[in-house]
Amino acid sequence: MKVRTALLACVRGLVLAFLTLAGSITLFTLLVVSICLIPLGIGAFTTPPLVLAVRAHANQRRLLAVTWAGVRIQVPYRPLPADRRPGVTGQVELCAFLLKDPATWRDLLWLVVDMVAGCVSALLAAAFVPYGIEGFVMAAGVWKPIVDASGTYWYAFLPIGSWGTAFLAAPLGAGFLGLGLVLSPLLLRGHFLLTRAFLDPSPHMALEQRVQRLTETRHDAVDTSAAELRRIERDLHDGAQARLVAMGMSLGTVEALIERDPAKAKELLARARTNSAEALAELRDLVRGIHPPVLAERGLGDAVRALALRMAVPVEVDVDLPGRAEEPVESAAYFAVSEVLTNAAKHAGAARMWVDVHHQDGMLRIAVTDDGHGGAEITPGGGLSGVERRLGTFDGVLAVSSPVGGPTMVTMEIPCALSARKPTG
Repeated sequence: MKVRTALLACVRGLVLAFLTLAGSITLFTLLVVSICLIPLGIGAFTTPPLVLAVRAHANQRRLLAVTWAGVRIQVPYRPLPADRRPGVTGQVELCAFLLKDPATWRDLLWLVVDMVAGCVSALLAAAFVPYGIEGFVMAAGVWKPIVDASGTYWYAFLPIGSWGTAFLAAPLGAGFLGLGLVLSPLLLRGHFLLTRAFLDPSPHMALEQRVQRLTETRHDAVDTSAAELRRIERDLHDGAQARLVAMGMSLGTVEALIERDPAKAKELLARARTNSAEALAELRDLVRGIHPPVLAERGLGDAVRALALRMAVPVEVDVDLPGRAEEPVESAAYFAVSEVLTNAAKHAGAARMWVDVHHQDGMLRIAVTDDGHGGAEITPGGGLSGVERRLGTFDGVLAVSSPVGGPTMVTMEIPCALSARKPTG
């Protein structure tokens, strides 16, 4: 296992060395030249794409850091303005916006460090194992043509000029191999820790991001609540209220006809009874849309199972929850699942759907999968965008994987703790 880890560290060190030399040096040079050309006007057009290229390069290193060494590096960039205007004015404003972002200058500083210290650490991670193998190669006799052609050959601190010194290269190579087994993975991790020191947002930037995130989710929560109130008002006005008004008019007519035309009065009473039953059903549906009774009584797992039974498409549900989350979190998760299932049933052409709900590492994780035709994406004003806003109120996130042809997987995560609160039903 150690040998495999060390060999992987060597290969990855070589890849990182190439990225630092070919990527960081090139991008640093181009970006600095572009910034210098801003007073001439040219830089205003070349700087934004180069800054975005640097961010893509940095994000690739973030991905490698978590994949290869388990080092997580946060993304500190401010969201690009959604109302970017076309033309020269819009390009100048975008350039100014990017240059005002402190993360841009941290990226530029990281490029300098990466092409020097980052390159050295990556090369060292790749060097020990191959250099140790070289000692055994020298001891096997490869030293002789090299020495015949160029004189004494130095292997580390050992001058190789005869079979005796060549044989000494083998134990020295074994020592380098041993160092490689230990140091190569550590040097690789050290490279990514150095990267994190420059790419990770500073406490001030992290606080600014947090404040911005809270502001956005507060606005989303207010907008969602207002939209929900308007929906309830509309449903009451168009549904139950209209039926209750009709029932009241029918009862008034019955009162006038009960002595003159009992048969007609009886017919109107039957119609009023039907209206009252329909109004009651609509009120129940409305209450279920606000907060389903099964969710309050039985918890999220049973509520999702009940929801699955009402779907036109077969849904398999797997729930593993050792406790219950807070009521607002359960409600948000339930309606998020409901929205995703409804969208999949209406638009995905799915024959089956699967819902997996579990809690791990302080996260409520929900995955909704369907075997439909795929192509789902988060678009402004779309159903998935509404789900994303709903989850964002609780610092939750939503991710969509939906290649054309399917399948589609919608993953939701909400940070929360579970309590031992028992179902009430």
